[in-house]
Amino acid sequence: MARGDKDEDRLVEPEGEAAPNPVWFKPIMIGLMLIGLVWIIVFYLSGQAYPIPGIEAWNLVIGFGIAFIGFLMTTRWR
Repeated sequence: MARGDKDEDRLVEPEGEAAPNPVWFKPIMIGLMLIGLVWIIVFYLSGQAYPIPGIEAWNLVIGFGIAFIGFLMTTRWR
């Protein structure tokens, strides 16, 4: 069977280059990584009592979580 002209309509044109990130993207990305690092450092230097007293080791999870969000943003950086 011969192909019809409608087959050509199904082809998707590749998009051009991706748009650059907004101006705020890089400072937020780096800021989240630094805030997570500072959170973890404060946790260890305070004898595992701060930055939020009473939640103990969950402070470590929060610090790594904040830093991880910053690292995830690096995958979208152009």
